[in-house]
Amino acid sequence: MTHLRLFSTAALTAILLLVAWPSAITTVPYDRQFRDYPSAPISRQFPLGTDELGRDRLSRLLHATRISLVAAPAAALLSTALAAIAGGLAGFLGGRFDRMAAVVIDLMLALPWLFVLIIVRAALPLNIEAWLSVGITFGLIGLLGWPSAARVVRAGCQDLRNSDLVLHARACGIAPGRILLKHVLPNLRPVLVAQFWAAIPIYILAEANLGLLGLGVSEPLPSWGNLLRPLETAFLAPAEAWTPLALMLVVVACLYVCKPVEVATR
Repeated sequence: MTHLRLFSTAALTAILLLVAWPSAITTVPYDRQFRDYPSAPISRQFPLGTDELGRDRLSRLLHATRISLVAAPAAALLSTALAAIAGGLAGFLGGRFDRMAAVVIDLMLALPWLFVLIIVRAALPLNIEAWLSVGITFGLIGLLGWPSAARVVRAGCQDLRNSDLVLHARACGIAPGRILLKHVLPNLRPVLVAQFWAAIPIYILAEANLGLLGLGVSEPLPSWGNLLRPLETAFLAPAEAWTPLALMLVVVACLYVCKPVEVATR
């Protein structure tokens, strides 16, 4: 397992370096159309060919990977922060607030959140600016993805609420809010890190599902979701059109394997 983790870390690092400086591989803009070369096959000029609009597949793949590897962690950070607030307050305060929060969390978990995400995204304008669509798509994913993490944080706060650490802090006259922020949540840091790390590949796959339905990142900005749309006609898609799917699976697998040591050992 250690060798697999090291290999996955090296592979993920290499991918991050490639998408950080896409100009080191290709200088072609992701939205440039080569009208004389639509659906061109793999060649020296186009290492992954071109799409039906004559755009370089390699350039679009690199930029799509960059978007997913930046926006998905941002959405995971948002949902983890919401889970820390909601679950932390519910587990620490207890009583009626805890019961109400438990009902809300269970209700959110009972909903098919991917379908809720699709409905909410479909209700918004589809003809919005490309970069705004990135914020809306991953923002909605982060706002709807907090309940499962909140349940874990709530359980951890319940365990710590009557611990010697918290009882001593209360005996010293420390305010409840300061106890939560300075004593309870820091002891749940491994849990929060684990929830954050686990959410990233889930949110990458969620955006890919939205993109397949045309509800993700808007054109001409590339994302893994809209790059996978040609695979709807899998038998007619060229072999190079499968490259985004292969790279996405590699990245998601590496993210699942490359857990921080502190999280993996707990």
